[in-house]
Amino acid sequence: MTPRRMVVLGLTGSIGMGKTTAAHWLRRLGVPVHDADAEVHRLLREDRAAIAAVGAAFPGVTRSGAVDRVELGRRVFGDEAALRRLEAILHPRVQLAASGFLRRAAAARHPVVALDIPLLFETNGDRRCDGVIVVSAPGFVQTARVLHRPGMTPQRLRAIRARQMPDAVKQRLADFVVPTGLDRRMGLQTLARAVKLARQRRWRRQQSGRPCRHA
Repeated sequence: MTPRRMVVLGLTGSIGMGKTTAAHWLRRLGVPVHDADAEVHRLLREDRAAIAAVGAAFPGVTRSGAVDRVELGRRVFGDEAALRRLEAILHPRVQLAASGFLRRAAAARHPVVALDIPLLFETNGDRRCDGVIVVSAPGFVQTARVLHRPGMTPQRLRAIRARQMPDAVKQRLADFVVPTGLDRRMGLQTLARAVKLARQRRWRRQQSGRPCRHA
């Protein structure tokens, strides 16, 4: 019998929309998730090559063999050129880690996995996915969640939003939109339905029509 190909789901959403919660739900539903943000944190904390590259590009941001993320954030905030330099260092490494995750998951015969990528559409990461789940919440809920974070300000939030694709556009490109605002039960039910359809191979990308790439 020919083995069935693993289904790769993309999980994304703008800042404060509840992506971390959705990723937790996916894991509880038995879907392995690769977290791009967590991989960035790992690289800045313990990957010697990444730390050296970031330190060379931004002198003074390393402390005790790791990157001081607060200082690094101060250096790149509001500086598009600096942010592009940082992304050029980190994005290839994150993509390499995601490819390794997909290979291991395929070898373990997982039927469905997810790539949790904040800038999925912005970086064309959806091209390696069979379907995309977008998490969304009302604007006032998003703002309240984000401004509750340490060190966050309205100015910083506006800058982050300016770099992200508008939520309405993401929803139009999504195969499933998972609400995470006022009705958590509905969000979980929507996510469970998406996973069920993926496992049944009844997933069809009707929005972007982009070809799939898995590793």
